[in-house]
Amino acid sequence: MRGSAAADVFLPLGRRLGTVVLSLLLVLVILAEGSSSNKQQKKNRGHNYEEALRKSLLYFEAQRSGRLPHGQRVPWRDHSGLTDGLEQGVDLVGGYYDAGDHVKFGLPMAFTVTMLSWSLVEYGGDVAAVDGGELAHAMEAIKWGTDYFIKAHTQPDELWAEVGDGDTDHYCWQRPEDMTTSRQAYKVNRDRPGSDVAGETAAAMAAASMVFRSSNPHYSHLLLHHAQQLFEFADKYRGKYDSSIAEVKSYYASVSGYKDELLWAALWLHRATGRASYLDYVVDNAHDFGGTGWAITEFSWDVKYAGVQILAARLLLRGEHTERQRETLEQYRAKAEHYVCACLGRNTAQAQDDDSEPSNNNVERSPGGMLYVRQWNNMQYVTNAAFLLSLYSDYLSDSTTTVPTTVTCAGGETADAGEVWALARSQVDYVLGDNPRGVSYLVGYGPKFPARVHHRAASIVPYKRSKAFIGCTQGFDHWFGRRSSNPNVLVGAIVGGPDRRDRFRDDRENYMQTEACTYNTAPMVGMFAKLNRVAREEERQRLAMAADV
Repeated sequence: MRGSAAADVFLPLGRRLGTVVLSLLLVLVILAEGSSSNKQQKKNRGHNYEEALRKSLLYFEAQRSGRLPHGQRVPWRDHSGLTDGLEQGVDLVGGYYDAGDHVKFGLPMAFTVTMLSWSLVEYGGDVAAVDGGELAHAMEAIKWGTDYFIKAHTQPDELWAEVGDGDTDHYCWQRPEDMTTSRQAYKVNRDRPGSDVAGETAAAMAAASMVFRSSNPHYSHLLLHHAQQLFEFADKYRGKYDSSIAEVKSYYASVSGYKDELLWAALWLHRATGRASYLDYVVDNAHDFGGTGWAITEFSWDVKYAGVQILAARLLLRGEHTERQRETLEQYRAKAEHYVCACLGRNTAQAQDDDSEPSNNNVERSPGGMLYVRQWNNMQYVTNAAFLLSLYSDYLSDSTTTVPTTVTCAGGETADAGEVWALARSQVDYVLGDNPRGVSYLVGYGPKFPARVHHRAASIVPYKRSKAFIGCTQGFDHWFGRRSSNPNVLVGAIVGGPDRRDRFRDDRENYMQTEACTYNTAPMVGMFAKLNRVAREEERQRLAMAADV
C-alpha cells in the first residue's frame, strides 16, 4: 500500500521530468514495498515472549523495599526503608513500593502478589520451561511480598496496611535510599476494620501457599495459617479500610467496598484447602455480596468481581460443586461471561427504564485495538483483562463436564474459546509494540519504549554511583524536570500507556501515562510464559508443514 501511494503522488512529476526520474521512482517504490514486506515478515514472526518474561521479573526487584539480598539483579538499587515500623515498635522492613513513589500500600501490594501467584498456579509449568531459573525468580518475587505480609500480620485481628504517607511523599523527588519523608505506619484491627485489605492479603497468602506447597511445605502451611486468620478477621469485623485509614483515601480508596474481597479470599482459600465451607460461603453470600449481581467491565486492585466470577465459573466447568451449589455457580458464570463479552464487544446495548440512551455494556476499544477503561493507568485494565480472558479460554477448553463450553453474550451472540484467546493475545501484543505508535509499553523490550518513566529511583543517578545525599526539593530541581532519558532503565515495568486514541506522551511529568505499577506487570508473568509456549508450538508446526511441502 505504501509503494502504491508513493507512485500515485509522484506520477505527474515523472511525466514532466522524463523517463530517468520515472526509473528512479520505480526503484524507490520497490524499496518501499520491500521495507513494508520486511516489517510485515517481522510482525508475522511474532514477539520474543521469553525475553519479555525475563524482563518482567526484573521489575519486581527494582520495586523492592528493605535490605536487598546478595542476588539482587537490578544494580542501581540499594537498601531502603530500614527503619519502617520502628516508631510503632514493629518490624515492617521489606515489601514493595507500588509505583514511582515510596509508600508501601497494602491493598495493591497484596493484589500484586495474588496475581503473581495466580500466574504460577496456572502457568508455573510454562515459567519453569524457560531456562535461566525464571521459576525461582518468580517465586522470589512472591516470597518478597509474603515475607512482608507475615511481618505485617502481627496479631490474628491486626494487619499493618500502609507505611509512609502519600501527601508528604509526593512533595519529594528522592531516591528511596535517601528518603526523608514520613514513615508512619497504619494498621487495621477490631476497632478500625479493613475487610478489603485483610481479605486481599488473605487471598494473596492462600494463592501463594499453593505455589510453595511442593518446594517449601512448611512455608506453605505458614502462609495458609495466616490466610485463614486474616479471612476470619476480615469477615468478623467488617468495614472499609479507607474509613479506618484516612491517609489512603486519596491514593487507593476502596470504591468497590469489601464484599468482593471477602468472596475473592474465600474462593482462594477453597482452592488452596479444598474445604467445602469456603465454597458454601461464596454460594450463600452470592446475592448479598454482589457476586451474582454485579455485571462488571473491569478487573483491578480495587474491583475483584470479574475475578471472583471467573474463579466460580471454573468450578462449574470442572464439576467441582454439589447439586445445591450448581444454580448459584451458573449465575456466577453468567456474570463472568458478561465481562468476557464486554471485552469482546458483543454485549447488546440494553434499553433504560427512562427515555435515556441505551447503556453500553462493552469495553471501549482504541483505534489500534486496545481495551480502554479510563485515562489514568489504563494498562492495568489491559493486562488484567488479557490474563482473565486467557484463563477463561483455558477453562472452557479444559472443561470435563457437559456444561456448554461456548460463551453466551447479552443479546444472544456467542464466542468460542479460540476467539477469547485471540483477544487476550492481541492485548499482550499491543503492549509489546503491535500498536499504531510502534511503542513497547514494557520498558526495556523492543527498539522503542518509554524512556522517561515517572519513577523516582529510575530518574536519579544511582545511589551506588553517587552516595551524595539528594534532598527533597533537590530531586525536583535537578532530576525531575530533565528532558533527557532516565539514567536507569526500569526494565520490565509496564507504564500507564496511551489514551483512548492510542496517543502517548513520553514525559516524566505525564504520570497518568508514564508511571508504572507492580499490578500492571504481575498478570503478564503468566501471559508471557504461556505465549512463549504457544509461540514455540506454532513454530514447530510451521517447520513441520514446510518440511512436508
